[in-house]
Amino acid sequence: MDDSEAGGRRRLLVDVGIALVALVLLLQPALSRDACDCDSYPRWGYPLSVAGALPLVWRRRFPFAASAVTGLFSFVSGLSTLPDPPVQAAGLVGLYSAAAYASRRLAVASGVIAALAICLALALDPDSDRQDVVVNYLLFATAWLLGDNARGRRERAAQLEERAAQLERTRAAEAEAAVVAERNRIARDLHDVVAHHVSLMVVQAEAGPVVVERDPARAVATFDSISATGKAALVEMRRLLGVLRSDGPPGAPRSPQPRVDGVGELVDRARAAGLDTRLEVGGDARPLPPSVDASAYRIVQEGLTNAVRHAGAGRAVVRVAYQPEALCLEVLDDGGGTASTAPGSGLGLVAMRERVAVVGGTLEAGRRPEGGWAVRAVLPLAPADGAP
Repeated sequence: MDDSEAGGRRRLLVDVGIALVALVLLLQPALSRDACDCDSYPRWGYPLSVAGALPLVWRRRFPFAASAVTGLFSFVSGLSTLPDPPVQAAGLVGLYSAAAYASRRLAVASGVIAALAICLALALDPDSDRQDVVVNYLLFATAWLLGDNARGRRERAAQLEERAAQLERTRAAEAEAAVVAERNRIARDLHDVVAHHVSLMVVQAEAGPVVVERDPARAVATFDSISATGKAALVEMRRLLGVLRSDGPPGAPRSPQPRVDGVGELVDRARAAGLDTRLEVGGDARPLPPSVDASAYRIVQEGLTNAVRHAGAGRAVVRVAYQPEALCLEVLDDGGGTASTAPGSGLGLVAMRERVAVVGGTLEAGRRPEGGWAVRAVLPLAPADGAP
């Protein structure tokens, strides 16, 4: 049995208890010898009292109907020869239930009907006086106001619960979006790492047989370079894949993101792969925002990867220029612009454009008029208007 069924049964038991208490109060004149002569209590008063209290069992499910039946009983008993109970408990609870659980329109209607019924009953009763009018109106008005107040509290609680649920859904959506963004970033980084290092390894491995025949000493250095490149690729891949591990200790420190300071190592690897690469740094080097630092490194890495894979590329130039408001990058080569060992998938250029877009910069990539390929990127050091 779930919580909703258990709660429904508890509420039903409570309502049955309320109906029994109301019935006892209605029958008190028949049960108490001090209140009346029990022998003179009419027999038809018992089923009438039961009929007046029984609807309270369904006062939550059918509040307006329960209020109408109990109110009709109070009206009839007040005009009949039945001894008056200490309080019209069934009518009061029925009016409270209509104000608390019925729709707003029916709740107001029940209050108006009760007021008119009380007025009519007192007008038809020759024994009523001003005190009866005041007491009855105060009792039934208090019952209606208490029910309306209970409705207000319940509605406010429901609004707070809905707001809390909405906040929880918003947090879940933001967390999911953050996870997707992080996985996309890791995918871009993996592509950059694999494409860069594997391309260098393939180029060096293809040149290996030729170098072994012509220059055995240089062949040893080439194979050492392949080993170092492979080890570097494994280190970076372990660092990136470590983010996806779910069995790590909570709060474990993450490896730092690559920085522009590591561009020199990229140039050295490209040079070891046989590409005559030169690094030119202009302006005053200074600390950069982490997003710009990592994006700049990956853009140069992807540019050199493409340069290594271009057919006929023999020289390349990497330029890093520190300007007051931006970091400018250029990767130029003299290749023919066609892939050699492994055909490009186009993901490298897409990844570069995404990284530039993240920091609100601009990217140009294409053939140079004098021959070769050029990648130029401008990364602002402050967020541009409209940048994500």
